[in-house]
Amino acid sequence: MKRTMSHRRQGSIDLLEIFGVVNENGIEIPPMPPVHPPLTFDYVLVGKFSEDENNHIFKKQRAFIESLKKKKLHVHKIGDEDEKVFYCIRAPQNIFETYRYLLKVSDACNWSCEQQGTIPQSIRIRIVDFILHHTYIESEGVSEYLPDLMKKNVFETHFCLHEKREQKDLKQSWARWSACFKGQPITNVRNYLGEKVALYFLWLGWYTFLLIPASVIGVIVFLYGLAFYNTSPLIKEVCQSNVIMCPLCDKTCKVWELSETCMYAKVTLLFDNEGTVAFAMFMAVWATVFLEFWKRHRSSYVCAWKVFDWCEEEEELILEIVNNAQCEPKIHRHSYLRSTIVMVLVTLMLLIIIGLTHVLVVCRVIATVLLAENSPWKVITENSQTVAVMLGAVLHYITITVMTRVNCTVAMKLSEMENKHSHAAVERSFTVKMFIFQFFTMFSSLIYTAFFLGRINGHPGGYVRISGIWRLEECHPSGCLTDLFIQMSVIMVLKQTFNNIFEYSGPWFSRWLKRKKTQKFRRRCFKCYKKECMNAKEGSELCENCKLEEIHRNYSLIQTDRFSLFNEFLEMVIQFSFTTIFVAAFPLAPLLALLNNIIEIRLDAIKMVSLERRLVPTKANDIGVWTDVLEVIGVLAVIANGLVIGISSDFIPRLVYQYFYGPCASGSATGIDCMAGYINNTLSIADISDERVRDDFTSAQMVTYSGRNVTHCSYRDYRSNEDFSLTNQFWVILAARLIFIILFEHVVVMFKCVASWFVPNSPLDVRNERLYDKLKRLKEELRAQRAHQDTLTKLNENGNAKRTSKQKKTNKLNSM
Repeated sequence: MKRTMSHRRQGSIDLLEIFGVVNENGIEIPPMPPVHPPLTFDYVLVGKFSEDENNHIFKKQRAFIESLKKKKLHVHKIGDEDEKVFYCIRAPQNIFETYRYLLKVSDACNWSCEQQGTIPQSIRIRIVDFILHHTYIESEGVSEYLPDLMKKNVFETHFCLHEKREQKDLKQSWARWSACFKGQPITNVRNYLGEKVALYFLWLGWYTFLLIPASVIGVIVFLYGLAFYNTSPLIKEVCQSNVIMCPLCDKTCKVWELSETCMYAKVTLLFDNEGTVAFAMFMAVWATVFLEFWKRHRSSYVCAWKVFDWCEEEEELILEIVNNAQCEPKIHRHSYLRSTIVMVLVTLMLLIIIGLTHVLVVCRVIATVLLAENSPWKVITENSQTVAVMLGAVLHYITITVMTRVNCTVAMKLSEMENKHSHAAVERSFTVKMFIFQFFTMFSSLIYTAFFLGRINGHPGGYVRISGIWRLEECHPSGCLTDLFIQMSVIMVLKQTFNNIFEYSGPWFSRWLKRKKTQKFRRRCFKCYKKECMNAKEGSELCENCKLEEIHRNYSLIQTDRFSLFNEFLEMVIQFSFTTIFVAAFPLAPLLALLNNIIEIRLDAIKMVSLERRLVPTKANDIGVWTDVLEVIGVLAVIANGLVIGISSDFIPRLVYQYFYGPCASGSATGIDCMAGYINNTLSIADISDERVRDDFTSAQMVTYSGRNVTHCSYRDYRSNEDFSLTNQFWVILAARLIFIILFEHVVVMFKCVASWFVPNSPLDVRNERLYDKLKRLKEELRAQRAHQDTLTKLNENGNAKRTSKQKKTNKLNSM
C-alpha cells in the first residue's frame, strides 16, 4: 500500500492548534511558498553622497560596490535630497541555483533542498546578506569588510526591505493587540522572518501556555496561606505577644515589642506554608515537562519545514562557496593559552559582579541605620529594615540595567578573543558567557538574601559588623522569606514593566517622527503608488518614486542587528529563571510571567513587523544553546528550591518543634494546638547585665517607647541564655534541614528523570515521516543513477556497433 505520511500534518501541531498556541488554519503546513520576483531589491546599502571623486570615503564606497559587481550582483544607485545615496542590490538567479545545488549534494543539509521554482525572498535576503558581510576591499594592505567600513562612516547602515503584501497579512493575523488571545501563524512567520524567529515565537507561545497551570497552582498556594491568615496560631502568637525584642541597630534604635510586626508575620505566612513545598516540587517537574514537550513540538515543525537534519556549520560552508568558489576552509584551532586567558577574565568578571552584590549589601545595611536614626517619619524609622530591603531591590534593578550593557560588551570581546572558526560557534560562546554574567548579576543579591541574610549577623554581645561600625541585618522573627519575596517582586515587576514600555514606546515614537518623510513621496506619485506598489503584477517594476518611497519607509524604521533576537531570548530565559529557581519564595511569579508574556508575544510581533527594519531571515532547526541553558536552569531550580525550603523557610523548624519540642511531642496533649509556643521557642534571651551585651546597647536603647525600662530582650536564634552557645535544638534542626534537602532533591530529580523518559523528544509521526522521506530520496537517487548508467550503456553499445560496422567495411575493402 502506498504511503501518504508525508502529506499528513503532525499530531503535535494539531495539539498546539487545539490549545490555541498556534493557528495554522487546520490545514497541512505547506513548504515555503515561492513568491513573485521582488518588486524592489534584496538589500540596500546607505552611504553619504559626495561630489568629490577624490574623497577617500567616496573611493571606498566605489571600491566596495565594484567588488559586489564582480560577484555578479546588480547594484542600482538612487540619490536623495538629504545627501544620502542608496545602493540597491539584487542578486541574479544563478547564485540561488548554486546554493540550491550545494544544499542537495551536502551531507547534512540535503533534506532541506525541497524548494522548487522561484527562490523565496527570505532565502534571497539571507544569501545576499552573507555575501555583503564577506566582501572586502584592500586599503593600505588591510582587508576592510562591511562592518569596518561602517565604523569609518563609509556606509551609514544597511537593511533588507519589508514585503508589503506579506507584511500586511502578518499585521492582520498576528502583529496586532487584538490578536493577544489567538494562536500564532508560526509557518507564515517562518516564511517571512526565517526559522530562527519562528522557533522563538513557537517556544515563547508554548512557554506561555504552560504558565497557565503553573499560575493556577501558584494562586491556590497563595490562597491556601490566605485562608489561614487570621486563624494561624503562629500569627496569633506574634500579634498577641508581650515579648520585648532587642534593638535592631545601634544608638537610636530602642527595644520593641514583637506584636508590632503582626502584619509582617501575616505576609510571611502567605508564602511560607506547607503548600510551598509541594509547589516547589511541582515547578521543578514542570520545567522538565515543559522542555521535553517543547522538543516534541520543535521536531514536528522542523520536520514539516524540511530542516530536521540541517546543520548550521555546513550551511556556512555552502554560503562561503556561493560567495567565493575558490574559498579555503577555516581550520579548527585551539590554544590552551587563549582559553586560559579567557577563563581567567571570565572569573575576574564574575568576581566584579559578586563584588557589586557586596556593595549592595553594604548599602542596604547603611541605609537601615540611616533611616532608623535620621528619618523624620516615624513609620520609616520603625520599619527601617523593610524600607531598606525595598530600596536595595530598586538599586539592584538599576545595577542590572547598567551591567547588562557592560556584560554584553565583555562577553562579545571574550568570544572574539577565542577566535572561533564559524559564526555559529561564536554565537554559542557569546550566549553562554552573556547568560552566566546576567545570571550572576540578577541572582547574586537574591542568593545572599535567601541563604546568608540573618545567619551571619551574630548575636547580642557578639554582633558581626562591617568595618567594625555597621551591624549586619537580622531576620524577622517570622523568617527571612519575606525579604526574598520583596526583592523578587520588585525586580520582576520593574524589569518587565519598564522593559515593555521602552521596547514599544521608543520604536513607535521614532516611527511617528519620521512618518512625514515618507508621506512626501506618496504625494509625489500618489496614483502610481496606489496602482503599482499595492497591486503590482508578478515581475513588474516600480517607478523611481515608488522605489524611493519604499526605501525611505524601511530606512525610517528602527535598526536591527544580530543581537535583536538574542536580547528577546535572554529576557525570556532570565524570566524563566525567576519563575523556577526561587519560586518557593514567590508562588505568584508564574502569574506575573504569564501576564507579561501575553503582552510580550504581541509586543515582539508588532516590533518585528511594523516598527523595526526587517530582520535578516535566518535558518535554524532549534533554539540552539538556549536548550542547554534551560536544562541547566531546571537543575538549578531543584537545588535552589530545596535550599530555600530547607534553609530560608521555617518549614523544617516548625516540623521539628511540632514533633519533638512542642506540646504534642509527648503524644498526650489534647485540646491544644501543636504549634502553640513556637515563636517563643525560636527566641533566645539576652541579659542586659551581661558585660558583653552592655557594650552593644546603651541604657537609652533599653527603654520602650512607652517609657518602661527593661533588663532583658529577645532575639531570633537557638542559643543558651547564659553563654550564648548553640543549643541542642539548633543541631537537631540543622540535621533535619540537611536530611530534607537531600531527600527533596533526590525525589524531585527522580520525578524529573521519569518525566524526561516518559516524553520522547520526537513524536512517532516525525520519526516515521523522516524514515519515509529518506527512503524516497534514496530511491530517487538510485533511479537517477541507474538511468545514468543505462544511458552510458546505450552510448557504449552504439559506439561498439559503429566501430564493428566500420571494421567490417575496412576488412571488406582490404580483401578486395
